[in-house]
Amino acid sequence: MNKLRYFTSGESHGRALSGILEGVPSGFPLSSDDIDRDLRRRQGGYGRGGRMKIESDHAEILSGVRKGETTGAPVALLIENRDWENWQDVMRVEFREPKAGIKDARHDPVTRPRPGHADLAGALKYGHKDIRNILERSSARETAMRVALGAIAKKFLSEFEVRTGSFITRIGKVQSPETGVLSSEEQLLSMFDNAEQSQVRCPDTVAGGKMVKLIDKAKRDGDTLGGIFEVFVTGLPPGLGSHVQWDRKLDGRLAQALMSIQAIKGVEIGSGFEMAGRFGSEVMDEIFYSSPPSRSSSGRGRAGGRYGFYRKTNNAGGIEGGMTNGMPLVIRAVMKPIPTLRRPLMSVDINTKKPFEAAYERSDVCAVPAAAVVAEAMAALVVADTFLDKFGGDSRREIMNNFSSYISYLNKF
Repeated sequence: MNKLRYFTSGESHGRALSGILEGVPSGFPLSSDDIDRDLRRRQGGYGRGGRMKIESDHAEILSGVRKGETTGAPVALLIENRDWENWQDVMRVEFREPKAGIKDARHDPVTRPRPGHADLAGALKYGHKDIRNILERSSARETAMRVALGAIAKKFLSEFEVRTGSFITRIGKVQSPETGVLSSEEQLLSMFDNAEQSQVRCPDTVAGGKMVKLIDKAKRDGDTLGGIFEVFVTGLPPGLGSHVQWDRKLDGRLAQALMSIQAIKGVEIGSGFEMAGRFGSEVMDEIFYSSPPSRSSSGRGRAGGRYGFYRKTNNAGGIEGGMTNGMPLVIRAVMKPIPTLRRPLMSVDINTKKPFEAAYERSDVCAVPAAAVVAEAMAALVVADTFLDKFGGDSRREIMNNFSSYISYLNKF
């Protein structure tokens, strides 16, 4: 990250999650409501576990905002863990002996690593004989703060008519009808609106119903499910990112950001892996031109957006040569089934080296809808960073002027 820097801290059953986002310019409107909206979306989705019945996430803004506007100082957030009340003795910072006569299994060291988790690798790396020191931080609970920070990036981008969204295309073996990579902003936003009405965040109601039934079956069987989701960003002008160095390529930065989300095992831009089975003439997006729409019109109804040059297809997913090309940015990601199973898999005790069933921590059956919301946040943070790279400034007025000047330049190119 060049202009924005962010950090998260906190454990799954600790007192709270905290986060800092540095580099947010001054003068942009921001409230807790802007953030809490996405926190609620992350907690939804059919197949979530008991933790979501306990938590009702709220982001408290500690600094960086005054009288409803960002000040240019780092924005600090706090999300309290409501389950802390039940875990504070187990997760306390200070060491003290357990109270006499009170036996709580949660005080016992966790010594049976769960396949598919960070448990064993983390315990070996950091020298822990109690795996709880690893699983508490590696838990996907941490993504609540990423969503909160990403909501700030979304709010910033919205000032420039840039929108971020997502929807589910597959859970388990159930897949929504193939639509290809949509080239129209209107189509993507319509898919998003439909998905927001679905309990599995799938825009197709028939496929969504089948997904619900499959999740019910997995729950009965003590199993879990993964899936595929699509994230999009609309309204981006061409020229964000760069071709000149590997670490400035936008597609590379986005792939890294989404791959950092717990349980994500694959990322593709645009048509991605589908291109491997097609001829070059079938996947290159031909270039067309029409006069840019007037400033009073968004141009969203056109296949190519609003900047003169456009494509009728979007196999590239809005990125060519590591840069946005003016088409909607489209990213897909694969989430593996959650590895915490009610029917535990076999493992080995790290102390005795004897085979055991892996430890079970309360978990979801399917969290693909939630993962898509996290991916929106990560995409928004990366895009906002590249946006500030291109239109840098320390205040809303300065960035707005820079952006407006660039759009005028594009329209006259």
